[in-house]
Amino acid sequence: MNALDWLLLVERELLAFSAFWFCIGLVDEFAVDLAWLGLRLTGRIRTPSLPVGYGAQPLSGPVAVLLPAFGEAQVIGTTIAYMLATWPQRELTVYVGCYRNDPATLDAAVRAIGDDRRVRLVTLAARGPTTKADCLNRLYRAMATDEARRGVNFANVIMHDAEDMVHPCALQAIDAALVMRDFVQLPVRPEPQPGLRWVAGTYADEFAENHAKGMVVRAALGAAIPAAGVGCGFSRAALADLAQQRLLEGEAGPFAPDCLTEDYELGLVMSRQGRGGAFLRLRDDAGTLVATRSYFPNRLDAAVRQKTRWVHGIAFQGWERIGWTVSPVEVWMALRDRRGPLTALVLAAAYLLLVLDAVLIVLHALGKVDALQLSTPLRLMLLASFAGFAWRASIRAVFTGREYGWREGLLSVLRIPVGNIIAIMAGRRAIVAYFRSLQDGRVTWDKTVHDAHPAFATVLQRAEA
Repeated sequence: MNALDWLLLVERELLAFSAFWFCIGLVDEFAVDLAWLGLRLTGRIRTPSLPVGYGAQPLSGPVAVLLPAFGEAQVIGTTIAYMLATWPQRELTVYVGCYRNDPATLDAAVRAIGDDRRVRLVTLAARGPTTKADCLNRLYRAMATDEARRGVNFANVIMHDAEDMVHPCALQAIDAALVMRDFVQLPVRPEPQPGLRWVAGTYADEFAENHAKGMVVRAALGAAIPAAGVGCGFSRAALADLAQQRLLEGEAGPFAPDCLTEDYELGLVMSRQGRGGAFLRLRDDAGTLVATRSYFPNRLDAAVRQKTRWVHGIAFQGWERIGWTVSPVEVWMALRDRRGPLTALVLAAAYLLLVLDAVLIVLHALGKVDALQLSTPLRLMLLASFAGFAWRASIRAVFTGREYGWREGLLSVLRIPVGNIIAIMAGRRAIVAYFRSLQDGRVTWDKTVHDAHPAFATVLQRAEA
């Protein structure tokens, strides 16, 4: 075989590999689409609207918010100030975790707290960053110490990140839902960033679809709900039970310090035991989604780093730490969660195929090679892939447009290649990071840098007033 024959062989194999896995993925996505449509038409899923004044209702008891922070000097002050103003309840206590080698974040937090006695600033002795879970465990221990000293236990515990913008009704919604459940997750809504639509916009597209369809279907089918790490609440009793179990394993707190996606794992654990978990999708009296808002990475390198951590933690550590269950629905959802490395491989093969096809088209025009002859099965898979892509692009445009407007809905289709490139790069880095962790056993918090906050203007106006 000469070089041209090898090129034709590689083209055929890449085509068969890509088309086969595209069809498998499309069957998976189409099943979720049909499930959502069926649940919607039968009225089993809906988005209730909250009454006027819901955010002023009393809480069931004291509530703690855990807020870990490292390298967040640009946003932590805005997050704290906005949270304290938006949630004025006296039963609220916010635990902010900072590191001794991060004075900028510490100083920004102190200035934002002012004289508000509802905030406890906890400084970790370790040099940061350790892991987010390690910081959360330190905040948990500080919370438990306060409970012992005061003789009063918190009813519920809520997790947020240093860059979050909370909703006025979120605190009451989570608190009310935790009367019946041990874990509650609110939707996440990435905020559009003017002039930065291409990379950051991929997050809006993905969350708009997943948190309006995927998570809703998951909850309706009775599958375990993963936590997003923000806008999620846990009953204090359930966290105490989990902390006791972790203590027997030598860990000082309910969060797994060697896990990169401790929030995802914690949500699954809570959903599978005790009173279970729930995904809570609501709108306030003005029709606004009750969700956690934040700016997501708007640069390619930052997005790749963040999604590398997600793929590493969910796909590789999730398989290793959580394993599999016998429930068909749970197996299905676990496969969806852990498909990141395979998705990266299939997408990489497809884009390599596009480059190779461009070369072969030129060679065919020059009379150097014959056109590729497609078998009937391969032809059918290609037709299904093209039809499936059109369907998936339409569905994404509908969900994105529904939340952000029709312009963003149309842009979501154009952003699909950007999301694919991020997925390929993140999948490759996650594989490398995972095998490196197997060699040295080290897992570090690969922090996402945040330099802007969606609530900054609001906080500035309040300060000036």
